[in-house]
Amino acid sequence: MRILCTNDDGIHAPGLKVVEEIAHALSDDVWVVAPELDQSGVSHSLSLNDPLRLREVGPRHFAVRGTPTDCVIMGVRHILKPKLPDVVLSGVNRGRNVAEDVVYSGTIAGALEGTILGLPAFALSQEFSLETRNKPVWDSARKFAPQIIRKVLEAGVPKNTVINVNFPARPPEEVQGIRVTRQGKRNLGFLNVDERRDGRGNPYFWIGFERAAALDTPDEGTDLAALAAGYVSVTPLRLDRTDEAFSITLGGILGQ
Repeated sequence: MRILCTNDDGIHAPGLKVVEEIAHALSDDVWVVAPELDQSGVSHSLSLNDPLRLREVGPRHFAVRGTPTDCVIMGVRHILKPKLPDVVLSGVNRGRNVAEDVVYSGTIAGALEGTILGLPAFALSQEFSLETRNKPVWDSARKFAPQIIRKVLEAGVPKNTVINVNFPARPPEEVQGIRVTRQGKRNLGFLNVDERRDGRGNPYFWIGFERAAALDTPDEGTDLAALAAGYVSVTPLRLDRTDEAFSITLGGILGQ
C-alpha cells in the first residue's frame, strides 16, 4: 500500500513525524509532501497566481512552497506519477479540527483534495489542552490511528467522503474509546477580533478564538461531545454539501 502524507503545519512540524509513524505502521511505501511553511487556516486554497517551488528535503520527503491542497496535487499528479498512492493521510494536526474548524482547516483540505482525486483520505488531528498546549499528547494518535485507518479501509470508504479523526487531549490509557460522530456546532461568539497597537501607535488586528466557547455543553453525538468525554472522534464528511431537504423546499418556492 502506497501512502501519501501531508499536513498544514509545515514540513518541520512534529505532527508530521507522527503521521509518518502511523503510515509506517501500515506500510513501508510512505511518501511525504508537505508545505514549506505553516499553512494553518488556509482552508482549501489553491495557488493559481504564484509558481510552486518544490524542494526534496530527504528520501521520499518533499517540501512545497504552497498550500496543503497544492501538496496533494503535486504528490499525486507529479511526484508519485504514474504509480498513484492508495491513501492520503493529512496531519497529525497540532490542535483539533471539529465543528466549524473543518471549514477553515488546511488539514481537512489536504484530505479533501485526496478525496477529490478519487483516493481514500483521512484527516488526523490531536487536541491539546491548556496544560498540553506546548507539548501535545501525540501518543494517543500513535496508538489509535493505525487501527482506525486499517478497519475503515477494509470496510471501504465511500466515494466523495473524507474521514475526519480527532484524538482527545489525554494519554492513551485515559482514552475512553472510539465514537463515530457528526460535525458539531459552537456558539456564534467563538471568533474574536483582537485590536492592538504597534510601536508607532497604528492599529493592527488578530483574529482569534474565544475560550468561553469551549465551555458550552456540546450536543450529544457530535465530535465536540466525544472529545469532551475523552473519546476519539471519527466523523465522515461529505464532499457534496448540498442541503437535500432545503432543495425540496426551494423547489416548491421557486415553482419547480
